[in-house]
Amino acid sequence: MSSLIKSSIARKLVMALSGLFLVLFLALHVTINLTSVISPDTFNQWSHFMGYNGLVQYIMQPVLIIGVIVHFVMGIVLEFQNMQARSIKYTKFKGAANAPWVSRNMIITGLVVLAFLGLHFYDFWIHEMTYKYIEANPEDPTRYYTETVEKFAPMWRTLLYVVSFGLLSLHLWHGFASSFQSMGLNNKYTPSIKSFTKIYAVVIPLVFVFIAIYHHLNPITH
Repeated sequence: MSSLIKSSIARKLVMALSGLFLVLFLALHVTINLTSVISPDTFNQWSHFMGYNGLVQYIMQPVLIIGVIVHFVMGIVLEFQNMQARSIKYTKFKGAANAPWVSRNMIITGLVVLAFLGLHFYDFWIHEMTYKYIEANPEDPTRYYTETVEKFAPMWRTLLYVVSFGLLSLHLWHGFASSFQSMGLNNKYTPSIKSFTKIYAVVIPLVFVFIAIYHHLNPITH
């Protein structure tokens, strides 16, 4: 078991499974966030449920945080392992002739996405914990829409979100499809799976970008 955990194959499998878990979370997250554009009342209801439901708070939320940590730690470990394994260096850089830019720079896009997640946690999760447990404010099921829109009022924050979602798209473009390959799934459905992952890698970040820009252009006037 110890040898399995230390093996490159095991690390890649853990990386793939944690990545797929985060992909599912992204789908849920973008669905909830999109309601802030379509129906603020629905967004408030869903956000309040996610913020006060015991299953979400004490099981799903810790699992999500662990999943993020595991995915990025495994990514850094694998990148370091690959660097050590390269005993023969390229005598001349040939760009995409060696490998696509995205696959060669997954660690860069991953670290930028991780930094963005830090900002996102600060903007929303830390604020939520402060509101509920430090300030001990009473429940207010109608506050979430206003708080979300106000976060996108500054131009710099909106631009930062847009750029981060663009890098997330690049990360998903290679990483999502690679997750299935790392799990050994190679059959007649592989072309369809790859097509789906490419569509997902473009559409999901674009929806997030749309939400950020929409709220920036439609601020709440008091």
